[in-house]
Amino acid sequence: MLQPLGKIIGARYYVKGFQNAYGPVNATEDYLSPRDMDGHGKHTASTAAGRQVSDVAAFGGFAKGTASGGAPLARLAIYKACWAIPNQPKADGNTCFDEDMLAALDDAIADGVHILSVSIGTAKPLPFEHDVIGLAALEAAKRNILVVCSAGNSGPAPGTLSNPAPWIITVGASSLDRAFFAPVKLGNGLKLIGQSVTPYNMKKMSPLVYAGDVVVPGVPLNVTGQCLPGSLDPNKVKGKIVVCTRGAGLRVGKGLEVKRAGGVGFVLANAKANGDEIACDAHLLPATTLTYDSGIKILEYINSTKNPMAVVSPGRTVLKYKPAPFMAGFTSRGPNVVDPNILKPDITAPGLNILAAWSEASSPSKLPEDKRSVKYNIYSGTSMSCPHVSGAAALLKAIHPDWSIAAIKSALMTTAAITNSLGRAITDAGGNNATPFQFGAGHFRPIKAVDPGLIYDTSYDDYLLYLCTAGPKSLIELSSTFKCPPNPPSTLNLNYPSFAIPNLNTTVTITRTVTTIGRPKSTYFFSAKPPPGVRVKASPSILQFKRIGEKLSFNITVSPINDPPVKKSEYGFGWYSWDGRYYHVRSPMAVYLP
Repeated sequence: MLQPLGKIIGARYYVKGFQNAYGPVNATEDYLSPRDMDGHGKHTASTAAGRQVSDVAAFGGFAKGTASGGAPLARLAIYKACWAIPNQPKADGNTCFDEDMLAALDDAIADGVHILSVSIGTAKPLPFEHDVIGLAALEAAKRNILVVCSAGNSGPAPGTLSNPAPWIITVGASSLDRAFFAPVKLGNGLKLIGQSVTPYNMKKMSPLVYAGDVVVPGVPLNVTGQCLPGSLDPNKVKGKIVVCTRGAGLRVGKGLEVKRAGGVGFVLANAKANGDEIACDAHLLPATTLTYDSGIKILEYINSTKNPMAVVSPGRTVLKYKPAPFMAGFTSRGPNVVDPNILKPDITAPGLNILAAWSEASSPSKLPEDKRSVKYNIYSGTSMSCPHVSGAAALLKAIHPDWSIAAIKSALMTTAAITNSLGRAITDAGGNNATPFQFGAGHFRPIKAVDPGLIYDTSYDDYLLYLCTAGPKSLIELSSTFKCPPNPPSTLNLNYPSFAIPNLNTTVTITRTVTTIGRPKSTYFFSAKPPPGVRVKASPSILQFKRIGEKLSFNITVSPINDPPVKKSEYGFGWYSWDGRYYHVRSPMAVYLP
């Protein structure tokens, strides 16, 4: 009798590239098998397709409730290509060799998976010919396999995003409407609301010090407040709460350094680049993390009195936190430096303080000194946002099995939200309005994506035609039948659900084609909210469809205007949309005025 298939229907590992560089895998650092000794793989897999499990929580009982992946009935095939870096803490991350990733992706494509969820970024943007994930994703596109990738965690600097190929869905990271309040009360009575998923309690007020004032001799001045390993003087720290600043070093590593030096509590103060984004960690001693503004206040208090005191309260879960979402400070940003005509990222999804399954062979902090073991953990990164979109894409694939990968991407993008729970524009971690270079088309809304009205469809041959211009043409040789025309079109004319113009000094015309999949005999009207100093028009400005599946093309003209004068030498952002009786099909734009 045949047995029913389980959740995981296949698992492989790829290690030759790693072994060529480092030698055999150390059994104390990683499993020479598809098993996960780190936590990252299990976290991302369960986020995409984990079954519903009731009454789960992170260490300390945080975020307690029912956990579920985005597509809980989908099955998983695991392809392990990343390994623990020898002689380094797991908290420092893994290493993924190109040859191992390419072999894994090739096998996944050959196995016929429907969605490839790749929570891997690169240290810097890579041109297409050196982009192993992008090359494999192009072959996946040939077989109508959708590849979803992380944008990377190199924000807030511009031009940093990974995985820029237009045949990939590139995902940024934003917040949830959940927080973990952990206040620190100061000796003057002021209470600063930080966040933490650390459950440890302090029974009384303790002396409060700034890390820069209690370092050992020889620590460079530019990192004195960073609590880097070995930097704190136990004679000055013992019995005290230490305020450390974000920047260099691991967040959990800073807490470990305070504990090593004899501290009884730890306050992590955000740098300006982090703003209000608080990535919560399960520290090894009572701890909380403060926003940049609250961090300034606690430092001002320390400097205002001879005997600063404080007490840190354990964290607690708070639901329906507002505003949500906002963009994580760490999420990598556009512009797309590989092809500035393609606006990236494509979309954003929850990637800050995400609860998901965890390897019990690891610990909540992934530090070697941490002997705790958990089945679920809270973690942050675009690695966490990517599988949210992968799960949504799997649901769309199940509901619409005949859709192309471009149709799935289009549906997700054109239905995404650009406002938060307060009805205002999505902001960045500093409270400023975020831009499509952070969130792409917006925060994903899977239910809306089921019925988007119109789609921007793109074929594999369209991507090859795109490469005739974007290059290198050697990539097109992967197809034995396709030949580039003598004058291929601009990459601006790839049928994409967004556009970017990196240098608008004259009128530019862009061509797009939409397919109706909503209701027959429908009419759509064009509207636009262009960036300042830009005029956007469509021809025709009304689209009338007679039947499902009908395709209609239109031209968008984008022109610079100087009345009134606007600030130049920077990108401006806007939107255009096709609006019908039942649908609002929106696309973002980014335009640089020289």
